[in-house]
Order: sequence, then structure tokens, then C-alpha cells
Amino acid sequence: MTKLKFKRLMRKKWLYPALYLAVAALVLVGVFWYQQSSNDVADQLNEGNQAEDDVFVNEDGEEAVPVTGQDENLEMPVTSDLEAAIVTKYFDYEAADDEQESALVLYNNKYYQSKGIDVATSEGEAFDVTAALSGTVTEVKEDPLYGNVVELTHDNDVTTVYSSLGEVAIQSGDEVKQGDVLGQSGQNSFGQESGVHVHFEVRKDGEPVNPETFFGQAVSTIEAAEATSEEGSEGSEESEEAAEDESILEDEPTPEDEPTESDIEPAPEQDDAPEEDGEGTESDDAGEGEDTEEPSLEDESSSSTQS
Repeated sequence: MTKLKFKRLMRKKWLYPALYLAVAALVLVGVFWYQQSSNDVADQLNEGNQAEDDVFVNEDGEEAVPVTGQDENLEMPVTSDLEAAIVTKYFDYEAADDEQESALVLYNNKYYQSKGIDVATSEGEAFDVTAALSGTVTEVKEDPLYGNVVELTHDNDVTTVYSSLGEVAIQSGDEVKQGDVLGQSGQNSFGQESGVHVHFEVRKDGEPVNPETFFGQAVSTIEAAEATSEEGSEGSEESEEAAEDESILEDEPTPEDEPTESDIEPAPEQDDAPEEDGEGTESDDAGEGEDTEEPSLEDESSSSTQS
């Protein structure tokens, strides 16, 4: 009975059109489902791209930029294709004696510790000085000792200073990108032995650090390394005091061509030029006073008469 019913069903004229319609409906449903899923994926991608372009706003309503976009690597203050070298190093208390000697600046017969590095070319020609980091120009001035000086502020309380500039191409308040030209290298009174150069300093919380230590590293690394350098500087200060005490007790003469610790002083601050050598010392003043107290010929003759 079942086979007869099935055969009778297959002889119905409406059976095959119904099967075609059912298969077509299933195909259309599958196509619509696939298109809807594709649209959902496209919307998710668009939302992700839009989130990257969105401007973040902090609690004060000010625009906030993601930190990862500002954590740049410190670069040399010159273009990458320029063949320049460091002619004066940063004075590091933990460095070797020859490196410390190359970090001394002779000015007015006195030695000063360099708080940065001097960069120059072998030909001694002027070159473009570029921004080592992106930042804001906070100061542009002409210093009687260091020449034209440009100061830039960056993230993490980091400041870069470019001095001994002959020409300046920016002004205070400008926003500069890493690699932008700040000016031309030049000469100054304090670093005459370096010739045409740029004096470059990196400061963390106002204290100078060694730029060579952080070249090629992110700005965020300056803070951690700077804390250790402070501890080293404290230890070096104690060793210096002990060395000074020993030198006082020994009183041994030193060669004239080598700088002694008493001859070395920290580099003067900007707008604070070292004193000239024209002033007399206490020993000179004392000598002059002794010369005035010597008896004259008239006094000697009168004293002999009285006797």
C-alpha cells in the first residue's frame, strides 16, 4: 500500500514544480545569509578603522594622543646622511680617564665639565641641525657664551637643548617633528676648540644626562636609566671628596699639561659666563701689601742718625 501511494504521488503534476520552488527557496535563503554575514564583517572592520582615527578626549576636554605614538627613539641632531662625529663627550664620573679627558672644555685657562656633546664634521663646514625628538619650541635666545640656543620640550619631562647655532629657522611656540631643521651649526665663545659645531644636551627633570647612552632608545627609557645615573653621581661625588682630601695631605706637584681636579669645574649655566682671568688673587694682593710696608731710604738714614 505504501508503494502504491508513493507512485500515485509521483504522478501528480504539481509535485515537481513544488520541489523546484522548495530548492530555490533554500538557495535564496543561503545567499541572503552569506551576504548578511559578509556585511557584518565589513562593519566590524570599518568600526575598527574608525576607532583608530578617533580623537581621544581626557577629563578636561583636551585632546589626548595615545602614548605609543609619542614614544620616539632619540636620534642624533643631524641628518642621517651627514658624516658627523662627536668631538666633545658628556662628562661621566663613571667613564674611563681618557673619556673624561675628552669631555673637558678649556676656557680662560680653566677646565669645565661638558654637560652635553659637541657634534662637528671633519671638514669644519656648517650643517643643518635637526630635532632629535618631536616637541614644542619653548625658548629661542642668543647667549653671550653659547651663541644661539634653542630649547625643545618633550614627553616624560624630557628637554633637548641645541646651542652654538649660527642661524635659527624656528621660533618659540612652534611645534616641530623629529628631523625638522632647527638651524645651522656655528661657533661660540665657550667651545672654541670644537670649531663649527652644535652643542647638544638632553635633560630629564632639568638634570643633564648622557645623550650617547640613549641614542636609538625610546624616550620612556630615559627616566629609568637616569635614576641609576643619579646614584652613580652621588658615589662619584664622595670619591671626589676623598681624592681631594688625599691631594691636600700629599701636596705632590702635578704636571702642567694635565688638568687637576682643582682646575675642573662644572660647565657654567647659560647667561652665567665664567669670570675673566684679569682679577688678582689673594696672594697677589698680599704681595702688594708687603711691598708697600718696606722701609724707604730716608727712614733708614734717619734711624742711623738717631743711633
